[in-house]
Amino acid sequence: MAVRDYLLELDPYGTRFAKVLRNTIDQLLDGENTGRFDWQELHKTEKTHAGTLVEINLQREFGFAGGQDLDYCLAGYEVDCKYSQKPYGWMIPPEALGEICLVVWADDYASQWSAGLFRANREKLTKSGKETKKGNRDGKFRLTKELHTAVHWLWEKAPLKENLLLQIEPESKRTILEAGSDSKRSPGAARVRELFRQVQQRKVDRNVIRTLARQKDYLKRVRYNSGARTSLQQEGIIILGDHAIHQGISRNLGIPVAGKGEFVSVRVARLRPEHGDRARTILEDEYWVVADEHDAPEPAPRIPEPKNKAAD
Repeated sequence: MAVRDYLLELDPYGTRFAKVLRNTIDQLLDGENTGRFDWQELHKTEKTHAGTLVEINLQREFGFAGGQDLDYCLAGYEVDCKYSQKPYGWMIPPEALGEICLVVWADDYASQWSAGLFRANREKLTKSGKETKKGNRDGKFRLTKELHTAVHWLWEKAPLKENLLLQIEPESKRTILEAGSDSKRSPGAARVRELFRQVQQRKVDRNVIRTLARQKDYLKRVRYNSGARTSLQQEGIIILGDHAIHQGISRNLGIPVAGKGEFVSVRVARLRPEHGDRARTILEDEYWVVADEHDAPEPAPRIPEPKNKAAD
């Protein structure tokens, strides 16, 4: 309970834990350099390394003191951190027997994560039974199925920020990934452009853009002049970011508001009498509304672009 209270005081709603898990998964996928967005594309050694990265990244985020024998010393108690890709899949080493374990899992496909505590008493555990080809057992333990209730959940099945490329419709995903396949010059620009064309009125994290653009200055593929904002303007599509002005436009139009490091695209149309009392916003001294299937495409107004390009 002392460890529980300590963790909840640091992170009452689990938002910091969730951020660490999202960032750790993205770190492993390394989309900018590999173009990967699916956990199944990782090598076995990378998946095995996930637990170590979660342990390290949690320690960095919260400034946990290191333990003498185990990973952390929290509220004066030794605590071992264990991560698994599925619930109750944690492997408990012999040195953690009798000690407190911080157990964590995250599912990038279900966009969920959990973290809890339990004391690894021997009677609660069973030998893993895993054996190498050379006949050596790994000597680790698992929580028995009957005693899954021994875990005291701090956060259970909490929302994990979605991995957009795993969640969108297969046909849209295929169109995005195949865009620019015949272009040697800038296939990343074509993929980012198609992303905002296919996925509208939905938050797009900048890591998705990084994965599709596969370049250091990946936000260049969003901006005016050389990016999707210019390319899609003729189709009536605007791309709004996390700048306060853009957030205000989104609220006026009644569409999702981009948070930090996010973008939202939407096709707009000039306000006409048949639009009635539809939500509207002023851009370039005219009223604009969210376009529907009855609105023919028309060039979109230019939206204010933040002076700080890093914020976009």
